[in-house]
Amino acid sequence: MLPALSNDAIRSKAARTLNGQRRRWGWTPFFGPALIAAVAYIDPGNFATNIEAGSRYGYALLWVVLGANLMAMLIQTLSARLGLATGRNLAEVIRERYPRPVVWFYWVQAEIVAIATDLAEFLGAALAFNLLFGLSLIEGALLTGVITYLALLMHRQGFRLMEIVIGAMILAVASGFLLEMLLGTPDPEPLLKGLLVPGFPDDYSLYLAAGILGATVMPHVIYLHSALSQNRIQASDDHQRKRLMRYYRLDVIVGMAIAGLVNLSMLAMAAAVFHAQGRLDVATISDSYQLLTPMMGQELASHIFGVALLLAGLSSSIVGTLSGQVIMQGFVRFTIPLWLRRLITMLPALAVIMLGISEQKALVASQVILSFGIPFALVPLLCFTADRRLMGNLVNARTVTAIGGIICALIIALNGYVLFFTLLGNG
Repeated sequence: MLPALSNDAIRSKAARTLNGQRRRWGWTPFFGPALIAAVAYIDPGNFATNIEAGSRYGYALLWVVLGANLMAMLIQTLSARLGLATGRNLAEVIRERYPRPVVWFYWVQAEIVAIATDLAEFLGAALAFNLLFGLSLIEGALLTGVITYLALLMHRQGFRLMEIVIGAMILAVASGFLLEMLLGTPDPEPLLKGLLVPGFPDDYSLYLAAGILGATVMPHVIYLHSALSQNRIQASDDHQRKRLMRYYRLDVIVGMAIAGLVNLSMLAMAAAVFHAQGRLDVATISDSYQLLTPMMGQELASHIFGVALLLAGLSSSIVGTLSGQVIMQGFVRFTIPLWLRRLITMLPALAVIMLGISEQKALVASQVILSFGIPFALVPLLCFTADRRLMGNLVNARTVTAIGGIICALIIALNGYVLFFTLLGNG
């Protein structure tokens, strides 16, 4: 690895900036953690929920994507704040402060969330290999496992190399969907209305909204972001801690804005291409890939979509495995080799493929499961970051804690409705 990308080199540059000695490009050493976290916000689960939402309801649920992204900005900022202030990640703080039975419960539900995450990522990447290269879903899933394991070995060479590779993947996905949206020529008036005027067309749109929320505010990456920031850069005093947190906040805004732009473009593209032409039944990634070229009249449309899906699946699979390691080590102080965790988390996706379950149903259901996991990560995060004894001068302002509480209440209420809706057999 290049010496300039080593952990020590990045920390040295950051120290000079925090001491006021480095001005030009002085912000660059602090950017990166939120880009890794942002990958989880553009994984194949987002493809599934956004495409179905855009096809069924046009631009009507754009406001859900926007709202979820704004929530994500606040939540990821709190996660980075906790890691910086305490030097520990969220799972470690829960382990230290909660009774053992509660800790074990938290670990189990967090692992279930991680499994649901891996399910979406593996299915998405395997499907991309199938659509682009004609590989079977099983072959695509196995190839995804191998590629992501090899990529994870980069993390041992330092956090900067991983941040650069993941960041490049995100920018490629964002560029692809911006181009797709422009080719689809969305209608500005209904687009703005869908973005700014809240509303649910019917009961099923609420179910999809929960899926969008679960695909956007990802529980596993709340744990991960606190780990990415806990020992990345060292601050020597309270003034430097405040300054470092400002850089991390800007990092979150940029990273989440890119992810939000991808999600908005994805839904708007589905609305402009499918809904506008009367194809309200496009509810799978495969259908989208097959229909984009003939419906848009652009030869590259389907290929751009497929490459974006592949990059999203591979990059989010890498991040999902990192999150799983953080969750296990943080809650139970236990780690397993990366190759073994990669193999274990592949099994649900392989089972779905072998059983012939619809990938779209599996993807949307996995995102709803993620939505149910959000409060379990968000409630302790809010409590810890509001505790001055724990956070010191990085404690939340009361207004921030209040807004976080409202967000958590909204998520719990929405999840309760979705559970009721699903148990009635309407989901």
